[in-house]
Amino acid sequence: MKIAIIGAGNLGLSIAKGILSTNGATSMVLTKRNLSGLKEIEKYGIVTTTTDNREAVSKSDILIFAVQPGQFVKILAEVKDILTDKHVIISTITGFSIARMEEVIGPDHYIIRAMPNTAISVGKSMTCICSNEKGTKRVDLAKAIFNRMGHSMQIPEDQMQAATVICASGIAFWMRLIRATTQGAIQLGFDAKEAQELAMHTCNGAASLLIESDSHPENEIDKVTTPRGCTISGLNEMEHQGLSSSLIRGIVASFDKINEIKKG
Repeated sequence: MKIAIIGAGNLGLSIAKGILSTNGATSMVLTKRNLSGLKEIEKYGIVTTTTDNREAVSKSDILIFAVQPGQFVKILAEVKDILTDKHVIISTITGFSIARMEEVIGPDHYIIRAMPNTAISVGKSMTCICSNEKGTKRVDLAKAIFNRMGHSMQIPEDQMQAATVICASGIAFWMRLIRATTQGAIQLGFDAKEAQELAMHTCNGAASLLIESDSHPENEIDKVTTPRGCTISGLNEMEHQGLSSSLIRGIVASFDKINEIKKG
């Protein structure tokens, strides 16, 4: 695959490294206004860096855009005339709809939106993907790219706002839960470093149990709760204090806010 990443900032560079480390490209062009931060990536022999977006587009079949929203229309207009019927256009730009892209370059292109989260930097992103009608023929290709950096799921575009809350904001929600568990462990006598290690690896194990076994959380809870035991006592106290309802209310509040921002 000949891939261009237009906008090799933090996200673009993480995507590039994920693809390159799994041999997912035959060639790659990265663009950035200041190339000084891309020296390390040039160790891969198949990588070219440039400030010229048109050069990157002309040398590639798959175009991954990771620029700032305010720059995107200008860049699309800049390369519009050299887009061919082979190009697959993948936007990682939050809140920028497929309809807005089609307004600039027209609907007769393979257009895909992908929303990874910050765990892409360690190859563990949950990436949500949607497309225009023509782009449905290239969704599997996009999923194959992002599966190299975690897990992907195809969803309707009208669910992308909700997915942003669950997957992107969700990283922060889980971090707060890990922090709270860490604080509890410190109160029980572990030092801070040990407490965080216990919390984060237990969290990782819980998620892995569900992923590997295709199980349901309640099934796994049943395996570690015994009558009158410490686990059920702790769970019940957490629920009495509003653990589940607080999480759900927080998720809904984030969703309401993102929709308010979109309208603004």
